[in-house]
Amino acid sequence: MRPYAGGKDSIEINAATVAETLDGLTSEHPDLRKHFFTAEGKLRAFVNLYLNDEDVRYLPAKEAAPVTAADTLAIIPSIAGGAVNAGSGAFGA
Repeated sequence: MRPYAGGKDSIEINAATVAETLDGLTSEHPDLRKHFFTAEGKLRAFVNLYLNDEDVRYLPAKEAAPVTAADTLAIIPSIAGGAVNAGSGAFGA
């Protein structure tokens, strides 16, 4: 996602919740919005959020979870792929 965030690997956002952090980030870097959110404004399924190493999906407040200046929100898109072994037939079967 760095190409859509000005090449930066980290960005400081002043926000009170995870959702506000994402809003601030996508306001500063609008190209990220289409990668993080669906047309309906829902977080895409392949975007994984970790608040201080805790998966946001499993936090009681989820995206409404509070954040402070000491917190780190990691945004990690899922990556899929692989290779087919040519010697074993289609799809590795």
